[in-house]
Amino acid sequence: MLESVNPANQEKIETYAEHTKEEIISILEQADEARKNWDKTDFSERSKLMKNAADVLRNNADRYARLMTDEMGKPISGARSEVEKCAWVCEYYAENAVEFLSDEVIETDASQSFVTFRPLGVVLAVMPWNFPFWQVFRFAAPTLMAGNAGILKHASNVTGCAFAIEEVFREAGFPENLFRTLKVPGKKVAEVIENPIVKAVTLTGSVPAGKAVAEKAGSMLKKTVMELGGSDPYVVLEDADLDAAVETCVTSRLINSGQSCIAAKRFIVVESVLDEFTEKFTALMKTKIMGDPTNEASDLGPQARNDLRDELHGQVMNSIENGAECILGGEVPDEKGAWYPPTVLTNVAPGMPAYEDELFGPVAAIIKAKDEEDAIRIANDSKFGLGAAVFTEDAERGRHIAAKKLNAGCCFVNQFVKSDPRLPFGGVLESGYGRELSHFGIREFVNIKTVYVK
Repeated sequence: MLESVNPANQEKIETYAEHTKEEIISILEQADEARKNWDKTDFSERSKLMKNAADVLRNNADRYARLMTDEMGKPISGARSEVEKCAWVCEYYAENAVEFLSDEVIETDASQSFVTFRPLGVVLAVMPWNFPFWQVFRFAAPTLMAGNAGILKHASNVTGCAFAIEEVFREAGFPENLFRTLKVPGKKVAEVIENPIVKAVTLTGSVPAGKAVAEKAGSMLKKTVMELGGSDPYVVLEDADLDAAVETCVTSRLINSGQSCIAAKRFIVVESVLDEFTEKFTALMKTKIMGDPTNEASDLGPQARNDLRDELHGQVMNSIENGAECILGGEVPDEKGAWYPPTVLTNVAPGMPAYEDELFGPVAAIIKAKDEEDAIRIANDSKFGLGAAVFTEDAERGRHIAAKKLNAGCCFVNQFVKSDPRLPFGGVLESGYGRELSHFGIREFVNIKTVYVK
């Protein structure tokens, strides 16, 4: 059985019977049949339906937002923003897919030679709970517009969101079975990948989950895209506007109650402004309200599950035992729910979880650097490479550092790292490979086919 539990009060929301092996095969076969006709539709038809999906999202924004809040504790204002962002990505690909996938003529010695982009077939998406709508739509919108079918294996604790997304595409008028949800636990993903109907796999999640899925898909020679964890460094230089930097850094650290792969994790500050930054950062973190995620006034809600909160607290305690100083938070509240307060650790150094690992919650690690060169060294001293940011009043200096020196897939200057349908999104190292969004994303799950006519 799959179970949804409200992390704010531990009340059970719903239980779901897992799909049987026979049901899984049937769903895959139905999706494969649906995509054969879908492949024959033109972009104008696909675009119309994808714009319908954006309308369905907006017309049901409050209901979908409340579902996210109930299932994984997302603050309600952030949940509504997530629904709107999903509508945006639907509209973006509805308007741009034809350009991104138009034949590309290349002059050769042939009478005619060009590259055409053809769908692969049925694509499996293994998705996480932290952005239960957005993570799915940033895969589904380009995948369906490219002519593929989508199969969603969502995180078990947001199964209600999975079926709501299926509802969006059904209500928008997409062909029956073109986008389906599988009710399966993680341990059954391998047998889904093994099915010959599945032609490619995309995963957003942890590094261990990514390695397991990539290994299985690789053994079957199936294309994969992996968006995994991150321990994003935010470099604060001596010429930064500290007030603006602090505001941006705190906002990023607490997005989605700190549960974001691209949230700021490590704040690397040159020593000349370290004390001032730490004081201002901690003061602002202290003002943030942890409370009922359905309350508009709450800045952060609970963590998504008790076990995840306990794992986070263990990382904090381990870091403290190894020399870090906790100057704010760091204590588990004595109340029902997966609560964890805004927390600030200083004196963070190599060997500590706060330095080495991803802390998936509202915990900030402040690290001292001697100067710019040392700060960049520390920023790149990581097994992750998803996002990074640098703060400086010298825009050219910041551009150079972001473009040439920080080793990450997404580097921002004087702004927190965020995804945008118009820009490619993804990482390097243990943060994964491949790209989502923009024209790069829609071309991940197509056959980039050369056609040569003598």
